Amino acid sequence: MPTRRTLALLSTAALAAALGLTGCAVAATTTTSGDSSTTATVTRPDDLSAEAVLAANSDATTVNDDEWDAASAVDVAASSDTVTITEAGVYRLSGDYTGGVVVDAGEDALVVLILDGADITSSSGPGIQVTSADDVGIFLADGSSNTVSDAGTAYADDADFHAAIASAADLTISGTGSLEVSAVDDGISTSDDLVILSGTIDVTAGDDGLRGHDALVVEGGDITVDAAAGDALTSDQEDDETQGWIEISGGTLDLTTGDDGLDAFTDIVVTGGELTVDAAGDGLHSETVLVVEGGDLTVTNSDEGIESFTISLAGGTIDVTASDDGVNASGGTSTTDAGGGAGAGGGMGDGGQLLSISGGDITIDAGGDGLDSNGSIEMTGGTVVVQGPTNDGNGALDVNGTFSVSGGTLVAIGSSGMAESPDADSAQSFVAAAASGSAGQLVQVVASDGTVVAGVTAAKQFASVVVSTADVVAGESYTVTVDGSDVGTATAGEALAGGMGGGGQPGGGGPAGAGQPPARG
Repeated sequence: MPTRRTLALLSTAALAAALGLTGCAVAATTTTSGDSSTTATVTRPDDLSAEAVLAANSDATTVNDDEWDAASAVDVAASSDTVTITEAGVYRLSGDYTGGVVVDAGEDALVVLILDGADITSSSGPGIQVTSADDVGIFLADGSSNTVSDAGTAYADDADFHAAIASAADLTISGTGSLEVSAVDDGISTSDDLVILSGTIDVTAGDDGLRGHDALVVEGGDITVDAAAGDALTSDQEDDETQGWIEISGGTLDLTTGDDGLDAFTDIVVTGGELTVDAAGDGLHSETVLVVEGGDLTVTNSDEGIESFTISLAGGTIDVTASDDGVNASGGTSTTDAGGGAGAGGGMGDGGQLLSISGGDITIDAGGDGLDSNGSIEMTGGTVVVQGPTNDGNGALDVNGTFSVSGGTLVAIGSSGMAESPDADSAQSFVAAAASGSAGQLVQVVASDGTVVAGVTAAKQFASVVVSTADVVAGESYTVTVDGSDVGTATAGEALAGGMGGGGQPGGGGPAGAGQPPARG
């Protein structure tokens, strides 16, 4: 039998205190209508490591393969009628089940379904439906190919289940076989935790691909999701601040989606695996904390690439392409007066958001702002290359609060109308220069002794260059070259003249502040 976990659901602050962690509560004011506003408090742990963020959340329940015995499996005959499993145990399914499979085994039951060449569908709802159990495991037998599908017609709005595999209990998928899921609505959905340990899984869904209401964990497997109108992976529990989170620690995921690639109501933590996202919405979006500490993350297409109130990029390889902002610390946008003034429209006030960069190899190609924080940016390590916007309504770098750099390498090129640079009192200095060029040209920043401090090949037209490395010395003069020709000079530690101002980039002319995203609830 699997280990049972009895969880006392504490507040984030209480759980952090119990674990010896500390955190800060950030108040963000969001305009609702007219001159009225409401205040939401977001708790951000001082420790933004993956371990600390996960520790502040609920545990995900997992059915491990060593907790049950395949030798005890009961063979379930193929049938055109609905097959209903009413007792705890291990069951092997092979053949065609055209009436669907229902698990109704009681709230304390552990049920494991071994799919061994099974084709399961239903004309009236989910192919596999768990209405009552404690934990359920779906094991994909070695060398087997399995399919699960639903009715193929729209579910009623008041239907209890809306997925080809729908579970009212914690669900774990493992094994080395393959599983193909076809769904008119959600692909695989649980009202509790969804954990994927292994297997080759291909999901085609009309709405969300994989949904773990309380939590969604991927530790391994080869996973392909095509979610036509929803999120590829989502966890949407809104009633408990320790739930509604996603963790990716392994596996290969190829996600195509009509909305967000990953969408979590609280946190997203990525520590490993190979993740590729093609999204019509955001690549990765969470409401509270988003941590990338390892793995290989590629967002090939998105509106905004990575978005959350607090973002920590601490490791791994990250490559983001976005039509709007590349990395955006936003949500709870600070506003003080809906009628006018400096904070009107969710614009330039520091809302308490944070983008922290301490490691990783990060490449951003953004049509909007490259690195954007409606609060502050702190960079202590890592390598970041930003290919920013070509229009003057956005900038390669955009921050409402402080922008401190004390380590790492930053190279950012883009338009000039909204160009920004790190704070002058940053521990690590920077070079910021007006310098123009086109796609394919080599841009370099050169010290007075001829040493190349940093360089990048432009992916598009640009009119500003910002570089910060450990080799930049405050007060020294640097030259910017494009394909070997000098195009400008700058003194380290001095911001661009006229930054946040008017034109300078051919084809630009967007309104000031156009790079600020609307508040998201």
